[in-house]
Amino acid sequence: MKSDKQTVPAATTGERRALLSLSLAMLLSSLGTSIANVALPTLSEVFSASFQQVQWVVLSYLLAITTLIVSAGRLGDLFGRRPLLLLGVGVFTVASLLGTYPSLPVLIAARAVQGLGAALMMALSMAYVADIVPRERTGSAMGLLGTASAIGTAMGPSLGGLLIGTLGWQAVFAANVPLGIAAFFLLQRHLPATTTPRQTARGRFDYTGTVLLSLTLAAYALAMTAGRGDWGLRNNALLGLALVAATLFVISQQRASEPLIKLSLLGRPFLMAGMAMSTLVTAVVMATLVVGPFYLTQALGLSAAQLGLVMSAGPLVAALGGVPAGQLVDRYGARPMTLLGLLLMLAGSSALASLPIAVGVAGYMAALATTTAGYALFQAANNTQVMVGVTAETRGLVSGLLSLSRNLGLITGTAAMGAVFAMASKAATLPAGSPQAASSGMHTTFVVAAALIVLALLLGLRRRVPQVQTA
Repeated sequence: MKSDKQTVPAATTGERRALLSLSLAMLLSSLGTSIANVALPTLSEVFSASFQQVQWVVLSYLLAITTLIVSAGRLGDLFGRRPLLLLGVGVFTVASLLGTYPSLPVLIAARAVQGLGAALMMALSMAYVADIVPRERTGSAMGLLGTASAIGTAMGPSLGGLLIGTLGWQAVFAANVPLGIAAFFLLQRHLPATTTPRQTARGRFDYTGTVLLSLTLAAYALAMTAGRGDWGLRNNALLGLALVAATLFVISQQRASEPLIKLSLLGRPFLMAGMAMSTLVTAVVMATLVVGPFYLTQALGLSAAQLGLVMSAGPLVAALGGVPAGQLVDRYGARPMTLLGLLLMLAGSSALASLPIAVGVAGYMAALATTTAGYALFQAANNTQVMVGVTAETRGLVSGLLSLSRNLGLITGTAAMGAVFAMASKAATLPAGSPQAASSGMHTTFVVAAALIVLALLLGLRRRVPQVQTA
């Protein structure tokens, strides 16, 4: 693909302010995911609850986003992205305040509602980019949103730990309130109106398809997360339920006059390839977060403080590399940068399989930085390539599908990569593994991860550059 040599007009002040407002919304949704994890031990003590009980503070948020994000994007297409995005920020903020109530069931319910707001924010923020930014600058805008998301993920654990240590557990959730209020007013002031939704939108929304898709995704997500890695009858039953619900969803979409997802849309190779690649690479990134801590503590003997510093290298690279990655996409094209990002991830994954074992912490950090830099470039390029190939009427839906593919990668990566590590290390419980077992598990896990990146590369090589679709 030829480099983009044409002169692109500089971004206007209004465009920059709108993008910064969208970036704050993205930061909030990712912060909501990462800030709560560090509070789980404290919540277990405060509420005298088991880990299995308090983990629903995290799972309810993740499940709500996963099950609702596609519908959130579609609602934005039908009713208008601006009001739905503002509603999402408002719901997220109010739910954050409710999360300070001293009751574990109320906190879990509030986190699920917060996930609904986050689903609207994640799906519609990315969809909005194509409404306000020229095609030639889409890569830079996607890179900025990626940077904001990475910053939210990176600052969550440290900010959460600081708030718990100084103000108590409730501050972890209350901290989102002033940020949410700021995001609401900034978006209300700087976000331009988009295309007018169709007058018949309300009657044409596919409620049956929405319920069936939500049931499919919820059952799958629960199957992957239930039992903390011990696969059993419950997991099989949930997976079977997901399969049945998915079949019914496909049938409903074939019969609906205005389906939630037109099956012809899923038949477009550039979209399906983009979603499949996103799921694969996100599963690999998740392996660094799930397997990495066990290897670093068991095989390399790092303390908790040292572990936090080493693990922060990945999010830091993503935060610093997001905007430059987007600029590279604008300059050299989305397809070449997608492939380059995957090649970097392949090099990083291959290095993670052997370099830390040979070199130690320095090798791990170098390999992790390479993997994360490739991921940042891939995300900016893949999102750009997919989003410029769809019409304004389906941008919210497609954005939701892309976000869904990442969430499925997170869920599947957690279960699958954790299982690979457990089997390869031949340890009954991961924390009890020996240094040799942890090294064996690390090597095997990232050999598998490298194979997943090779598969993503093959998909990327076969994918054609999309043209703007008309339906």
